[in-house]
Amino acid sequence: MYETEANSIVESPEQIPAEVLRSFELLRGQLRSRTVLPWSEHCTECVWPTCYSTCDLYSPRPDGGCRRFADGMVRIEAPSTVNAYILKLRFKRWAKLWTPGNVGMHSADKAARLEKNDYRIGSVLQRLPVPSLIKITATSKRYSFKKRNASAKSPGEELPTCFLLECYNPQTHEVPLSLTMRAMDERSRMPFQKLIHLAPGFQCVRIPIEEINTLIDVRQPFGIDLIPNNDDDAEARDTTLYFGLMDFVTELPEKTNADHTPRKIKCVVWDLDNTLWDGVLVEDGAEGLRLKQDLPAVIRDLDRRGILHSIASKNNREDALQVIKKFHLDEYFLCPQISWKPKSQGIQAIAQQLNIGLDSILFIDDSEFELGEVTAACPEVRVLKAEHYHNLLELDEFKVPVTAESQQRRKLYQVEANRQTVAQSFSNDYMAFLRHCRIQLTVRPMTGENLERVHELTQRTNQMNFSGNRYDRDVLRRILSSPHLDTFVLSCEDRFGSYGVIGFSIVDRREPRMTDLMFSCRIQSKRVEHAFLAWLIRKYLAESNRDFHADYRKTNRNAASGQVFSDLGMAEVGESDGVLSLRFGRDKDKDKEVPEDGVIEILMEDSRMVTA
Repeated sequence: MYETEANSIVESPEQIPAEVLRSFELLRGQLRSRTVLPWSEHCTECVWPTCYSTCDLYSPRPDGGCRRFADGMVRIEAPSTVNAYILKLRFKRWAKLWTPGNVGMHSADKAARLEKNDYRIGSVLQRLPVPSLIKITATSKRYSFKKRNASAKSPGEELPTCFLLECYNPQTHEVPLSLTMRAMDERSRMPFQKLIHLAPGFQCVRIPIEEINTLIDVRQPFGIDLIPNNDDDAEARDTTLYFGLMDFVTELPEKTNADHTPRKIKCVVWDLDNTLWDGVLVEDGAEGLRLKQDLPAVIRDLDRRGILHSIASKNNREDALQVIKKFHLDEYFLCPQISWKPKSQGIQAIAQQLNIGLDSILFIDDSEFELGEVTAACPEVRVLKAEHYHNLLELDEFKVPVTAESQQRRKLYQVEANRQTVAQSFSNDYMAFLRHCRIQLTVRPMTGENLERVHELTQRTNQMNFSGNRYDRDVLRRILSSPHLDTFVLSCEDRFGSYGVIGFSIVDRREPRMTDLMFSCRIQSKRVEHAFLAWLIRKYLAESNRDFHADYRKTNRNAASGQVFSDLGMAEVGESDGVLSLRFGRDKDKDKEVPEDGVIEILMEDSRMVTA
């Protein structure tokens, strides 16, 4: 359920290739239930309402809101899709999709009616022959009601199976999307984040609910962001994407097609002895084993097609893994199940860990007994005698298009598996999670090339603007030419992607005194402000051998973020015109050190790496 009524533009589906339209239609009739999330147009740097008068990028919509998509939300009628329409978005700088999250499910039919009624009511509001102010007020109140209604929707006893996203990327290059689900009470738990790699063409992305629920409690209020990554890149600032369904869903069990075309195989599970290699490990030893002829080439070709591989074998685990590594095949096998338990149990564990159905697995073994045991315990699993491995590449179950996404599928599974393994071990240790994110902060001086981005940042930051200053371009140019002012432009990235330029600071090195410090709210609660300020204090203490001072104009909005000053041991020493003067000094405590937590790596312009 998108905020299309704020735009009222409808375009023809002819702009979408026919095969892509057919892909958008595949989910029709395949859902048992879903949510109806009220996605809307938002900004990563929003400081409403002050930004409407200070931001150069503000472009009013008919309802007075800020247009963050170049043409607004453009509706494309597609009656055969789940939503009955597709949404076209052309992202401007800092544009994002946002919705309050919930897992309160509706039946597929009821969800479709809600979608239809929502669009009908919104369209009627836009056509009412009333003054614009009344129309704007009505639209605003209506969307506020939709958000409250969505947030208040009570989850049922049964959770959805996954969060599902349909998207068509018409670009010739991959578009990385950052998906973030964050509890409304940000202090309660760490957020769930995932970098979605949108290859050119259509993709349907499913994120298992168990994966999400590991980090946030989906039964409690939370919000969802979807942002094209690298927002400082020229390409990303004008990225066009087409969205279908974006909801939590419960899918119906997949059925075999009426023409009895077999379902595609998603994972091949291999036995080892006399299957992957000739010989028996516990009898012949590692030196007595030989890989089956051409088998590595078969594995690599299937991997290129996006077919996953795993192992179910009765063996000593560590010994078997060493042999697989010796044959240079260890990178291809996900979730290997090597033990003396029944192989059917191993296959069930593989299916659960990869979040795939048993009917999408092919098991290969040389033993009729083992094939029979698996068939009896897991009748959905297809089986194949090991001697027929040469035929795998010609089977219909493996004839799938090779795409950029398919070639990366195994690696994405491996990254995600590692992420979840580590995330689960964090429990509620937020600092450990931040360290795992591998956050890197790059510090550069302001130049003529990045001055425009700094100007935008100074106009829009609010919650983490500690001076309250908003500089126009001429002032920034004068700062740039000042011989006694040091400027710092900060950009940030982590393992989930780039945040772009996120901060700016000015230090008058004559005292030294930090007169400005501001950050994008995108890095809030990631300890970036702690890392940079600690680095700044150490830098000027060492260079000047004098106390370090900072100006801080405390407001209701920046008070929570301003805790960073006391966290680092800066003390208030005065106030003038609402601006606090803070100081970090060693005059009374010669051994006083600047606190550091080792979370953030700071990369200087001259490429020296330090940890803060």
